[in-house]
Amino acid sequence: MGPIRAILYREWKIRATNGAFIFWDMFYPLFYLLVFGVGVNAALDPPPLGANVNYDSFFLAGVLGMASFGIAANSSWSFFLDRDNGIFYEMLTYPMRRSEYLLGKVLFNVCIGMLQTTITLAIGCLLLKIRLLWQLLPLLALTAVAGTAGWFFFYSIFALKIRRNDLFNSVTSVFYFVFLFASSMFYPLGPLPRWFRITALANPITWEVDLLRYSSIGIGAPKQLALESIGFVTFALASFAYAVRSLREQG
Repeated sequence: MGPIRAILYREWKIRATNGAFIFWDMFYPLFYLLVFGVGVNAALDPPPLGANVNYDSFFLAGVLGMASFGIAANSSWSFFLDRDNGIFYEMLTYPMRRSEYLLGKVLFNVCIGMLQTTITLAIGCLLLKIRLLWQLLPLLALTAVAGTAGWFFFYSIFALKIRRNDLFNSVTSVFYFVFLFASSMFYPLGPLPRWFRITALANPITWEVDLLRYSSIGIGAPKQLALESIGFVTFALASFAYAVRSLREQG
């Protein structure tokens, strides 16, 4: 069994013993779509955000981005569990590269993320009648994979650098508030103040969500999306490189 395959198997065994984690990763973001999305449509009756686009359709990409962000945060927390029981330092002595250790973990998270994406898209189409652009689904899948991986590497840096569990949870809570709400996840940026638009456009969550929104319902400017694609790939690769470096500094 190769190192990456062994890590995948271990991650599965850990998750299989705690159904609450899997349920949280699979369905918690979906509740946002069903409750928040439907609530905004029903209570405020907002005007269409584009041709045949209501708030449910607009918010779908935000929910997918939120899911990749949340799965990454929850999964990176497992470094603390491994460190507490000592298995983390034992695994660093195994005959595998540090990059393989991270890649094994991220591949499992990508599988969880893709399953969550499939469930959300199915519920969105069946219950909320969201019209997807089926020809762009390969791009949506690629974006979801890159998003889950990028955010996992980003959070892994802090999980490896920070020693106290409570401090890590505080940092992730701040990130959750800043990254999610200072982005295009919940609202279109056009009507918002200039300072907010500039802040949101510098936010990697905005880059991911804009790409998910384009590949699901076709909203977005191609030139801006191309720049955001380059930006997010650069962000993910830089996070991976620094996460590997942080892992090499352990033990």
